[in-house]
Amino acid sequence: MKLFQDLFFTDYGALSLAVIVFVIVMAVWFVRFFTRKMNQKPGTK
Repeated sequence: MKLFQDLFFTDYGALSLAVIVFVIVMAVWFVRFFTRKMNQKPGTK
């Protein structure tokens, strides 16, 4: 329980959680972006 207490209720825990969430969101965005680009026909934007 100390792990969750540190993660949610300390400044370094909140910043760590923000970085974790940011990396997950960025990974989802990259997967969708590259999948969309791979499915486009050549020469289109």
